[in-house]
Amino acid sequence: MTKPANGKTAIVTGAGTGIGKATAAALLAEGWNTVFVGRRKDVLDQAVAEAERSAAAGAKALAISCDVTKPAEVDALFAGVETAFGRVDLLFNNAGKGFKTATIDEVPVEVWDEVVAVNLTGSFLVARGAFAMMRRQKPMGGRIINNGSISAHTPRPGSVPYTATKHAITGLTKTLALDGRPFDIACGQIDIGNAQTGIAPLATGMPQADGSMMGEAVMDVRRVAEAIVYMSGLPLDSNVLFMTVMATKMPFVGRG
Repeated sequence: MTKPANGKTAIVTGAGTGIGKATAAALLAEGWNTVFVGRRKDVLDQAVAEAERSAAAGAKALAISCDVTKPAEVDALFAGVETAFGRVDLLFNNAGKGFKTATIDEVPVEVWDEVVAVNLTGSFLVARGAFAMMRRQKPMGGRIINNGSISAHTPRPGSVPYTATKHAITGLTKTLALDGRPFDIACGQIDIGNAQTGIAPLATGMPQADGSMMGEAVMDVRRVAEAIVYMSGLPLDSNVLFMTVMATKMPFVGRG
């Protein structure tokens, strides 16, 4: 039986592909009005068209093009969401950028700046906009979920820009969880390991700590979406501060 809309609104960044696309579709199917956010409007429109086939009755999808590194575009995003839906109840802060495997001396400064701009500054700007809207709306409150990644705990070889920004996301999560308490804003982090999105050749070869290349176990990206649906469904007096969702057999908890 198709679920009805729940009257709540979710924003998902990086929603055109991969984890963001799967999560936005899952939230729409669960009854959330869902805002698909990304830089490429044509890709977002396609993601929305696919997701609407399994949307809950009455749940609405909206595609908004936004470069999360640009404050004016982020401000316009939240103005658009407020006009369309009146409030925001959930943000999945997911947009991210990586770089090829390289030691720190091989990373161009401009690449560092780009990765920091998307992964850290972008997450800050979108969380800032969501926090402000959640704080002033009535009823007050909402939930922010940051995509931390396994790299928020343990790096892959040659991943200085990505790993540094993902460690920083953990600090952002903890501070938002603390600062959100007076305003009924919960903040948690999901750390994802080896979801199959087609972006990285996980199953065919990834760099290991001993210098070798090895294929790694992967999991269906829908497992991530299901975890976020669970986190988002909690009442605001409860919070998953950190959740790790990973392919069971990936090399994370063993010695490198």
